[in-house]
Amino acid sequence: MNNPFDYTPDEKCNEAFRKLLDRMETLKRSDNPEDVNFVRELETGKMLGVLIATDDCGISHTLYAFSGQIGEEGFHYNGFVEPVFDYLQPDGYFKTKEADISRQNIAISLFEKDQYAPAKNDYERIKGESDTKISEHREKCRLSKMERDSKRESGVTDEELAAMIRQSQFEKAELHRLKKRLAASLEPYADNLKKAQAHLNSMKEKRRSDSEALQNWLFTNFRLLNALGESKNLSEIFAETPMKIPPSGAGECCAPKLLQAAYLRGWNPVSIAEYWYGKPKDGELRIHGEHYPACRGKCLPVLDWMLQGLSIEPSLDRSCLSEPLFSPEIIYENKWFCVVEKPAGILSVPGKGTAGSVQQWLSDKYGPDRDVRMAHRLDQDTSGLLIATFGQLPYKVMQSLFATREIKKTYVADLQGDYKSQGIPHTGQISLPLSPDLLDRPRQRVDFDNGKDALTDYTFTGISEGCSRILFHPLTGRTHQLRVHAASESGLGLPIAGDRLYGKNIYGRQQRLHLHAHKLEFTFPIDGRHYSFESPVPF
Repeated sequence: MNNPFDYTPDEKCNEAFRKLLDRMETLKRSDNPEDVNFVRELETGKMLGVLIATDDCGISHTLYAFSGQIGEEGFHYNGFVEPVFDYLQPDGYFKTKEADISRQNIAISLFEKDQYAPAKNDYERIKGESDTKISEHREKCRLSKMERDSKRESGVTDEELAAMIRQSQFEKAELHRLKKRLAASLEPYADNLKKAQAHLNSMKEKRRSDSEALQNWLFTNFRLLNALGESKNLSEIFAETPMKIPPSGAGECCAPKLLQAAYLRGWNPVSIAEYWYGKPKDGELRIHGEHYPACRGKCLPVLDWMLQGLSIEPSLDRSCLSEPLFSPEIIYENKWFCVVEKPAGILSVPGKGTAGSVQQWLSDKYGPDRDVRMAHRLDQDTSGLLIATFGQLPYKVMQSLFATREIKKTYVADLQGDYKSQGIPHTGQISLPLSPDLLDRPRQRVDFDNGKDALTDYTFTGISEGCSRILFHPLTGRTHQLRVHAASESGLGLPIAGDRLYGKNIYGRQQRLHLHAHKLEFTFPIDGRHYSFESPVPF
């Protein structure tokens, strides 16, 4: 069978697709509204798949599939294969739990509007009034002091001086008593807000827990066959990949549907092809009627499993299962070093397993004579600028520049939350020593007893959609330094968006880490030149 990631459709697939196009034209003219609506949905942009398979008698069969689901029809439509797992039954477990989560969303919105927001507004109103009264009293005290100071300059008797002192003491005591009274009057509002916040957090945590449980249920029940008659669920399949967690829609593309349908019928897959039908979506470069390879993000791990037991031509390169969707890019090079733009998802240096790395990529490109060495590293999930050196001397020089903090590094990140509402200073420095969590690697922890010093300067640049954009300037280079400094309550208390280890992913599990090595600046001692490199922020 052909490789679904590297193929030209054979004539049987092309002929089957032409017949499918003819059928779509017939459905457009149908008197049945469901047929017309089905084609209209397809025309908004869908991948359609064709699989040619043979049975035990050598008779050829053709199977058709559409990616995902179609409007109200869900996964089913006459002439197309069934889904791998139909979780959209109206009274089924998924729909029931999904409806419950929807009700929770409504309840949370109502509570925020009817309970939390009024409690917060009342607290802020009373606190504002209290702050105004305190400010007014302080201003009164200031004017009184100015009057006393003026009298002192003109000369006063001992009795008058004693009276001034008593007046100053009285005004200070009055300010203390005023603060105490106002704090007491504010306390019920603060308690009410605290209770409302706690209840809101509890509601949101239950929604998160229920959503995660439903997602895990879906992944566990989504079982896929291979040509050997074996089966695995999505969780098991993706557990063996760098992603670990299946992306949304995994197993719902054309190729997995077609292969599953063939295996269930006892047929042997012979050739497969996927074609785009309708308009391109979201700026994608798709042409109606053209064939395309299976998607790598969702389908590569799935099809690697499902194709086992078949002879594939050209063979499926399983080493690419650990590769990112994009390759590194060299943006500058001289005889001493090069600067590489690393995509998220690739290691800086070789690690365990078969996952690729920037160092290996560079070594393959330049060969052993250049002696490629990475002057520093980025986390696998972090994108941006990396420096690699050629030979021992440039490596030692660059290492020295990093060690003496003569290379200025600027990272851009999105933090989950509004830094202003948390009372976090607009700019500052974080100093939290870090050490590895020996029982839960690769996680790091704040360790004031045995940790290594870690310093980070930061400046917030704006707030958008519940996230705070920040510039980080790390002065040290500890593992996960920026991620821990951002997430720790001893640091900023706002995790980086998309952080699978230290944060709550508000974008969903598959969203990348919003951390990018944006800029590098330094003077290189060997040639005396000043260098400055920038990489555009990809999020």
